[in-house]
Amino acid sequence: MQLDGLRQPPNATTLMGVLIGVLRYHGAEASDAAAYGGSGHAFLVNVHEQLCPSGPYVWKHDWFQPLVRNLGVERTDLGFFGPEPVGDERATVEAALRAALDNGRPCALVNLENQLICGYDDARFLLAQPWDCTPDITPETLTFGTWSEFGSECHASFYTFDQCERADDRVIARDALRAAVELFRDPEKHSVRGYRHGAGAYDNWLAAIEEHGRSHGNWWNATVWAECREMAGAWFEELAGTVPGIAGPARELAAAYRDLSTVLTRVADKDLPPAKKLPLVAEAKALEDSAVATVEELLARLG
Repeated sequence: MQLDGLRQPPNATTLMGVLIGVLRYHGAEASDAAAYGGSGHAFLVNVHEQLCPSGPYVWKHDWFQPLVRNLGVERTDLGFFGPEPVGDERATVEAALRAALDNGRPCALVNLENQLICGYDDARFLLAQPWDCTPDITPETLTFGTWSEFGSECHASFYTFDQCERADDRVIARDALRAAVELFRDPEKHSVRGYRHGAGAYDNWLAAIEEHGRSHGNWWNATVWAECREMAGAWFEELAGTVPGIAGPARELAAAYRDLSTVLTRVADKDLPPAKKLPLVAEAKALEDSAVATVEELLARLG
């Protein structure tokens, strides 16, 4: 069986590709930018102290869950599973996933990337592939019991998704912007050891870029966080036209986050020497600090 119409778009931020796929499956009219903005992910930046490419994936989701709920989606975490199965844990989670799919409820996993689980056959789950990639990173299937497609890289979490009541646009904006301020101003609150959010993420980046500025991790972090800031800019442009009383600061923020995305895209350039990336990361931190101050002003208008 396969859920009709469940597709994952090719976002670099694969968690957002999953969320957008679920929203579209349920017929939500929200734009991609509204999904990034309303979920708060547009404002996340999370960087490991050695610029590991895992930055976009290793963070606490406690702040994210209620914002996703505001968008009309209830995400249920079915747990984390390591390389060695314990008892019947794999059979149990597989049964829960099949039951959800049988009831028309989308599912997802994250191992190396976030992927929608679109259905199953007699032997395996059928997975969405967000972009052309080697099968050991985003496999097309997951074989029941063995999960052989993960090879030696099995550190997976599984999720189901249900529809719930969507919040009012003003509430979505207010809650997401509160999260944006907290994520930047309080780097330790939601960070995992070795990683930091917000201003602390940029501090980690600045400290690591001389040694790791040519790494895959630098490129991938910059690519993902640039995409998020581009979406933040687009969302503020939407808010300027849909939420009364905030058009001025919203348009200012639209320009600010697009500028920030441009700077981070330059940091992602694999051919640019680390010494030239260092001032760009410092500029990005300053731009984001200034933008968050304007977000705080906009929040005062939202009440």
